[in-house]
Amino acid sequence: MSNTASNLDMLMREFSTITHNMANVNTTGFKRRTNAFAAALEAKQARQNGEASEELEMYAGLDFSQGNLVQTARSLDLALSGKGFFMLETPTEPLYTRNGVFHLNENNQIVDGENRLVSGQGGPIIVPPTADASSLYVSPDGIVQAGELRLGQLQIVDFGADENKLQAVGTGAFRAPEDLTPDDATGTTVKQGFQEGSNVQMVPELVGLITVSRLYDANMKYITAKRESGESLMNVAMG
Repeated sequence: MSNTASNLDMLMREFSTITHNMANVNTTGFKRRTNAFAAALEAKQARQNGEASEELEMYAGLDFSQGNLVQTARSLDLALSGKGFFMLETPTEPLYTRNGVFHLNENNQIVDGENRLVSGQGGPIIVPPTADASSLYVSPDGIVQAGELRLGQLQIVDFGADENKLQAVGTGAFRAPEDLTPDDATGTTVKQGFQEGSNVQMVPELVGLITVSRLYDANMKYITAKRESGESLMNVAMG
């Protein structure tokens, strides 16, 4: 019974994960959260004729697969084709994002939607007052130019196989643990005038939602049956 109660709790968490993914199907640069608890529980219950006597652990992570690139023609909409992240500067720590919807702040620095500075290889990239965002050119390797004037190069990094250690901090950004240092991204290109869409696919999420709901219902019925069985035994014992 305690294992079944634990299963119900884990299934509710997976339900929340799936609904969170579905709510962000149109969020630029969003990376879906993964959870394999329901699939593991379903497989174990099938082996044990509907009962999961052993407690399962919940494995959660992030899926960093590429989202579709959508053309916008806006000069500070930048998408990454390939692995890697834009680096953001904050007062406390660097953050990393795939959401390249940028703009200029009051100091003519390139910032993200939360007004966090977008890091260049030599610090924040500042656009001269004589230039405007629409006149900027960003090359595939991240060099930012205003006409013939080179303003800097975007800092684009990659964590390789360790990217699964990144932690989501909301608003499309991720934090790296203190012991994890990124490398410069290789083979990644910047696409100016594009946004990377969410990598959430609705059909698999809906299938997962149905699976979780079915397993939750089955486990609730199991608890109800055990309770009714216990009550019947008590009635017999009490005469």
